[in-house]
Amino acid sequence: MASPPRPRPVLLLLLLLLAVGAAALRLSAAAHDYADALHKSILFFEGQRSGKLPADQRISWRRDSALRDGAADGVDLTGGYYDAGDNVKFGFPMAFTTTLMAWGIIDFGRSMGPHLAEATRAVRWATDYLLKATAVPGVVYVQVGDASRDHACWERPEDMDTPRAVYKVDHAHPGSDVAAETAAALAAASIVFRSSDPPYSQRLLDRAVAVFEFADTHRGAYSSSLHDAVCPFYCDFSGYQDELLWGAAWLHKASRKREYREYIKRNEEVLMGKDDYFQFFRANAENFICTLLPGISSHPQIQYSPGGLLFKVGGSNMQHVTSLSFLLLAYSNYLSHANAHVSCGTSAASPAQLKGVAKRQVDYILGDNPLEMSYMVGYGSRYPRRIHHRGSSLPSIRAHPARIGCKAGTAYYLSPQPNPNLLVGAVVGGPTNITDAFPDSRPVFQQSEPTTYINAPLLGLLAYFSTHPNPSDWSDG
Repeated sequence: MASPPRPRPVLLLLLLLLAVGAAALRLSAAAHDYADALHKSILFFEGQRSGKLPADQRISWRRDSALRDGAADGVDLTGGYYDAGDNVKFGFPMAFTTTLMAWGIIDFGRSMGPHLAEATRAVRWATDYLLKATAVPGVVYVQVGDASRDHACWERPEDMDTPRAVYKVDHAHPGSDVAAETAAALAAASIVFRSSDPPYSQRLLDRAVAVFEFADTHRGAYSSSLHDAVCPFYCDFSGYQDELLWGAAWLHKASRKREYREYIKRNEEVLMGKDDYFQFFRANAENFICTLLPGISSHPQIQYSPGGLLFKVGGSNMQHVTSLSFLLLAYSNYLSHANAHVSCGTSAASPAQLKGVAKRQVDYILGDNPLEMSYMVGYGSRYPRRIHHRGSSLPSIRAHPARIGCKAGTAYYLSPQPNPNLLVGAVVGGPTNITDAFPDSRPVFQQSEPTTYINAPLLGLLAYFSTHPNPSDWSDG
């Protein structure tokens, strides 16, 4: 019942942000309602809300939960998102999720139309929590809930009685990775709110500056400081250097201050062993993009299924599909604006080719696959019905007001029946092998569990393709 491992495209995202200005698969002929899928992908986040729910809550089978988070430690840590199908609030994936949602709005918000407001509210639900988690100077609260105890139970968030232990990083227990990721989220979100709510935007940026300074001054990996609490769920195996550069990149973009650009240049050499005025980043970005292109790539960890799904070894595959597709789309736009292309040895790829690969992955998720099923709950006529999600699989409070205890939920977990509550917009882990197979089985969490960080990159993708559905629309980037 453990959650899937945290995605690791953080450094790659940094490379793409700094690069440029910052043979494609066939395109499906099927027409999709990308705007409807965008709306549903945002709605999913309401099903992941923790804390006191607002009057306009649309996932109506959910109720208030975890209203005393942090109280035993004298802090208010209510709110935020549960990361997946469990009832723990993990700060690392929540920050990553927030950054990706914000980036999608920054680059593609103009394509969101009437859904921009709800996407912005989804970001704010996260940043309101991150502000609480960073309210004490020199401290970042990074997790609420004993993950091992939580995962041993199958109960609704409204019923949970497992320990709501609070975990933090500070000068004595550093966590540069999670703190810098949090700083990136706050900085990116400050751009989202710059026009609509300038005071809130400035508050986010000021906090991002302070949290980044803490992350940089007190260096260390949170996987070492809090190993027993955060591993094996969201360990950081590659070190904290990429998150420091990532945080600095977003602070540079949000604050427009040269000091962060100089920080990146200085620490690129120290942390990554290179300099050359960021050419290292661009070269690595383009090399990585080339590994994703079918017909060009020979990377052993990147494959394509017979049905056309990008497959990367390890964990829940759709987290890779959505993040990498977003990278392709974002980078294709940077290339278009620079009137450039990607050089892949003796081959070259145009911005339109990158968009084509990204769109093919989105279409696969929405139903253009050998099983002819959507991997987004509630989209299309056929989609996963037995997702690995406690709140969705157990009777709602309205249907079953009496408490369902820790082990009493096991019968629902093991039931072959469809989930009684539809978590609209949830995208599950999907096929985890190269055969395009999907069992739609609750216990197979790698394939059936949704996560916030699977959905977050989809916001930008679906927004763009809702207004640019055809290759003829891509000439303007």
